[in-house]
Amino acid sequence: MKHPFLMVVLLFSVFSQHSIAQEAPATPEKYTAHNKGKFYIFWGGNRESYSKSDINFSGQDYNFTIHDVEAHDRPKGWHIDYVNPARMTIPQTNFRLGYFITDKYNISVGVDHMKYIMTQDQTVNMNGYINMPASEPGSAFNGMYSNVPQTMTEDFLTFEHTDGLNYVNTEFSRVDDISKLFSIGNTDKFQVNITEGIGGGVLYPKTNAKVLGKQRHDDFHISGYGVAAKVGLNLTFFKYFFMQAELKGGYINMNDIRTTYVGADRAQQEFFFLQRIVSFGGIFRI
Repeated sequence: MKHPFLMVVLLFSVFSQHSIAQEAPATPEKYTAHNKGKFYIFWGGNRESYSKSDINFSGQDYNFTIHDVEAHDRPKGWHIDYVNPARMTIPQTNFRLGYFITDKYNISVGVDHMKYIMTQDQTVNMNGYINMPASEPGSAFNGMYSNVPQTMTEDFLTFEHTDGLNYVNTEFSRVDDISKLFSIGNTDKFQVNITEGIGGGVLYPKTNAKVLGKQRHDDFHISGYGVAAKVGLNLTFFKYFFMQAELKGGYINMNDIRTTYVGADRAQQEFFFLQRIVSFGGIFRI
């Protein structure tokens, strides 16, 4: 009789332990533990630096190239325009919408609204020719040029992509959580990530140029393409909100820039750029 009794006690003990194990609540998984399936969106501002570039201007009565032209951006600083819906396109801004296809990798689309201003009154070497009709203001510059120093006065040339140098692009990026390096235990409260990415897209500027006194062309136009790479630091707060700082560098080739109201008038240039970006956004699941 002892053996059946012992068997019952043993079975009851095993069943009890199994039931208790089943009833014990599991530790809930943190929202920040996985990214797959999440969307993110951000809005921010930037500063830019540009390499020198050779710019070619061509039309019916002229074809000349100015060499090693310097340019700069037009910073707004910390300003209410960044969040004013009626004036958000005036500062230098960055918008991006992305989706995580895995926990680490995401794909996104966005617009880098940069501003490019040729530095006025600089002196550069010029090659080519100008043969404007005598009735045109630009005829004052008629002649053949071979490495001739020319000052970029306003009556000769103004040249800006200020509304803006719009880089419409797609990026493929990786994100890695490095919170453990800072002994952060609860990443749902605060998380530190690093991000790297590459991308490419088209340039859709509204170029403000006045060439040899001609009336400027004032409309958006697809003018070329760009490629870029970036690295950044992402700080996520309370699961859903983040601040991100990025360095983005790339190459831009603009081979079809509209300059004046005459359809045949064009400009071409290529240059490198470096952006410093600070943005604020959110990450969420739908």
